Amino acid sequence: MALQLACDLKEGAEIYHGSEICKQKCMELLEQVGLPKGLIHLDEVEECGYVKETGYVWLKRNKKTEHHFKTIDKLVEYGEEISAYVEERKMKKVTGVKSKEMLVWITISEIAIDDQSSDKIYFKSAIAGIRKSFPVNAFEIVNGQN
Repeated sequence: MALQLACDLKEGAEIYHGSEICKQKCMELLEQVGLPKGLIHLDEVEECGYVKETGYVWLKRNKKTEHHFKTIDKLVEYGEEISAYVEERKMKKVTGVKSKEMLVWITISEIAIDDQSSDKIYFKSAIAGIRKSFPVNAFEIVNGQN
């Protein structure tokens, strides 16, 4: 049943394999929907896919990884599989992304920029009821790094 559901979600998808092409395609998609290119740490992504009709997107890597966003001093954990539904300036129903708040890992469920002129990006957790904002430029790639 779960395998069938996963296949249904991915029906009609553009699917890519390999670290370099996945990184390129993910950054193109983030830019296309108006989100910063450095929002998701894309090293070691081995598969990615996008269903244009529904906005469903996923990334797969061989192991979970952590990334420290230095400008905002935040540690983020990316699971082996990340998925979401993307639309203009928003990622909804996010899975596989956690942020460390004090000593607790908080699951991120939504990421959004409210309007095009905003300099803030918002992260929400459905489980914990937390909403935090950060400067958009903290997730931009500068000199190949963020």
